[in-house]
Amino acid sequence: MVTPPWRINEVLDRAQNGPVCLEKDYDLKLLVPELRRVIKEYDIAFDPATPVPEDPSLADSLWEAGIDLYLKIGTLCNDTHRRIMFSEEEVKEALGNFPGKFTLGFGRDSRELTYRRIEDHKPPFCMFTPDITCDEDLFLPMSMAYLQEPLADGVCAPILDEIEGMPIRSGYPSEIKGAVAHTMMFREAARRVGRPGIFLKSVGTAESDAAQIAASNPEFGERLTDGRFVASITELKIDNSLLNKMVHFHTYGCFVGALAGPILGGYAGGPEGTAIVGVAYHLMGLLVNQAHFMVYFPFHLKHTCNTTRELLWVLSVTHQAVARKSNLISLSASYAAAGPCTPMVLREAATHALASVVSGSNLWIMAVAKNRHKNYATPLEARLAGEVGYGVSNANLSRSDVNELVLTLLKTYEENIEDAPLGKNFRECYDVKRCKPTTEYLDLYHNIRKALEDLGIPFIY
Repeated sequence: MVTPPWRINEVLDRAQNGPVCLEKDYDLKLLVPELRRVIKEYDIAFDPATPVPEDPSLADSLWEAGIDLYLKIGTLCNDTHRRIMFSEEEVKEALGNFPGKFTLGFGRDSRELTYRRIEDHKPPFCMFTPDITCDEDLFLPMSMAYLQEPLADGVCAPILDEIEGMPIRSGYPSEIKGAVAHTMMFREAARRVGRPGIFLKSVGTAESDAAQIAASNPEFGERLTDGRFVASITELKIDNSLLNKMVHFHTYGCFVGALAGPILGGYAGGPEGTAIVGVAYHLMGLLVNQAHFMVYFPFHLKHTCNTTRELLWVLSVTHQAVARKSNLISLSASYAAAGPCTPMVLREAATHALASVVSGSNLWIMAVAKNRHKNYATPLEARLAGEVGYGVSNANLSRSDVNELVLTLLKTYEENIEDAPLGKNFRECYDVKRCKPTTEYLDLYHNIRKALEDLGIPFIY
């Protein structure tokens, strides 16, 4: 089994020579009408009473609808105005050759990342991340705070938007300097907490292909055992810069993740269309982004989070479809509405982990405060999500059990999504010098955890 990469030259050739298509035609004449067709043809319907459904026929139909959609429209390369198309046989070949597991990191810190099944006893692989920009002087202590969390199988660093007093701008020399500084400091943070071989996912500071290439260096930067991202452009699009990254990452030899976030309320439409596009993204991630794993974060156009009732359904049913029909590795990325040091963000963290893990996903945890506010993230939100994810798998909860828990938790915060509390930033929640949470936040964390246990949510310790 050798996939990925799947026939890189074929992908690059089709990006240059595939069927001509303008972006507006791709969106309005292909994606939207084809999406409407498959929703109706495969009878995909969202039920607000079951944010965590357990109907296997729904998951199977969603998978078939996603394949149908993707075979019809493919991926658009925005720079060449060409569609990258695949046959059904090619999709089956790539899926059939996907190994379903990889060893990330090295030495005693290495961990195995594998696909998961629905209601799997196997605990989720937990990627911890603040998923937000931070002040330069906070980069090292914030990274150390996440890296020292016991449940963190890997960590993705915060993002720099300034380096040594200079704003970091994509395509400018400051971006190269910032990207190299990012990866050097991240490596130092891992060594300082005693986990030098842990899987590091970078480099968020590097937006351009040139900056990503500059950060590839086994001596001071990104190693072969680390991971990088090839993102997608909404919806189901890519460009030459992203393809440049894909080619470089594979020729360099590191692990590749595909990053995809279909937008509920955009061209994907409602929850049904968003879920179908989510399945198509998993196919695109394998065939175009050439990824070893998918980080999947559907989000709400208005609220920019995915802890609403509709998005929990989208996450659950998409992961169930992928888990039933493939060995693809998918991580469910949490985007919470509330910010740190609030009861709401911890309840959102628990709800997202419940719905995701029981449905067959691993965890990418977590962006908070609608992913908008610099320095607003701490490891405590990720810690709680990871603990809930481990508890779900260890106790072998059913989807029916989890659905009831999710419905109960939704009642505690659903009405506050639009005006969610911002909470406090990292400096206010953590002792920066010691990389330790404040007593205030730790007490809140323990109180919420106790309330979750009283609801019937299991914890492993």
